Formats: sequence, structure tokens, C-alpha cells
Amino acid sequence: MATDLKARPAPSPPLAATTGDGVLLESVSRTHAQPGGAGVRALAGVSLRAAHGELLAVVGPSGCGKSTLLELICGLQRPDGGSISCAPAVLMPQHDLLLPWLSAVDNAALALRIARLPRREARRRASALFEELGLDGFQEARPSELSGGMRQRVAFLRTLLSGKPLLCLDEPFGALDAITRGEMQAWLSQTLAREPRTVVLVTHDVEEAILLADRVAVLSPRPGRVIEELEVDAPRPRARTDAAVTDLRERALGVLSLGPPPSRATA
Repeated sequence: MATDLKARPAPSPPLAATTGDGVLLESVSRTHAQPGGAGVRALAGVSLRAAHGELLAVVGPSGCGKSTLLELICGLQRPDGGSISCAPAVLMPQHDLLLPWLSAVDNAALALRIARLPRREARRRASALFEELGLDGFQEARPSELSGGMRQRVAFLRTLLSGKPLLCLDEPFGALDAITRGEMQAWLSQTLAREPRTVVLVTHDVEEAILLADRVAVLSPRPGRVIEELEVDAPRPRARTDAAVTDLRERALGVLSLGPPPSRATA
């Protein structure tokens, strides 16, 4: 399978990325304050773009500011420097955070209820999507009665029903076993093909990023900087054994193992 790989240091995003339902970050920095200390510098000069309908994956070592990046995009934090321009965004955190006292359908409909839709109508709209997402028959099940993969589907359905054009997914499958994780990756790819959205996906799994994304941004150790961007021009669906996937995975892992050049690391 042929692959068009373009690896480059963080470019200046085109202004066109600010239009429509995309996201544009320019020279974004963020430091977390610490009592009695100088603070923890999470991100330094991050420039990224995701055009309308594009899936951008962000990978990097633990603690490099990936989750902070998503919270900045969603407006849950403010940058200390730089600018962020994006469509309205919703965050799906690492854990499903389903409410244990609600049924699956009521959990999925929570975003609609927050938007003041009547409960009956919110349940109807959520329930209508259960079959499409492989959950039909489990509408009234409590979270404790669902498998890990099913809980993640309910959480993702809740995210979709928020109606936001930009989805920020923070390690959505990190807590799942390898088999379920693979199934969920395929399911997410198929769902986004049916329900196109702009997506920023944070993951520590380089292979997952390449299987799902249009582009992969590689962050350095903290403070996070974009040290490489890889464009994935391989047809979907993708398999782990595809030559294109294995080649890109090795290149991304190579970038992560080498880290940023000395001039970037000390900037």
C-alpha cells in the first residue's frame, strides 16, 4: 500500500484553517501554577491546525501536556501565550464518567437534557442511535451492566449528541483491553465516516493514531512542543499489518525516541 509521508517541524498553520469547523493554535503556551513554586510549564509555543472534517491525532510521552492541550481547545483552561481559534468543542475525557444511577439511554441523552430538551424527546433521540452504534437492547441497562467497550460507546454517543462540530477525545480507549480496543478503533472510524466531525484525538498509542488519523502531531517531553507532523495518506480501513501503517509507526517512534533537537529542547 503506497503512503505519502510528509514529516516536518511544526509549520505555521494556514489561515484557511480558521474557517468552518476547524481549529487553529498559534504559539500556544501554558504553565500550571504551583503553591510556593515557579509552576509547571506544560506547553511551549504549540502551533497546530485541524481543518473541517479532519482527524488530528496528538501523541507524546506521559506528562507532555496532551490533556492540557484539549482543555485549552475546549475553553476549560486559558493559554498564557499565543492564540486559539476554533469551532465550539466538546471534551470526551479519559474515563467514561457515566452516572451510575442513570440508564444507558439517559446517560447518552445527558447533553440534550442540559440543553433543556424535554426528557422524553431527549431519550427518543438518543435511543434512535443505539442500534447504529451496536447498543440496541441496552437502553435501560445501568453502567455497571455494560462492558467497557459498551460504556465507551455510550460516552461517545453522549459526546456526539452535544451537537458540537469539534470533538476532543482524550485517550478514549486507554482503559480497554487489547481486543476491545481494536474493536473500538474500528467502530470509531466507521462512526466518524457516518457522522463526520472535526476531531482532535490525544493518545499515547502511536499505532492507534496512525490507524485513525489524517495527520499525527508528535509532542516533545514537557514542556510539550510539536517536534514533527506526519501526514497519513493511506486509504481506510487500515490494518495494523499494512505496510503503510508499520512504516509510519516506526517513523513516529523514531521521532519520539530521538526527542527534539538540542536547539528546541533548550529554547
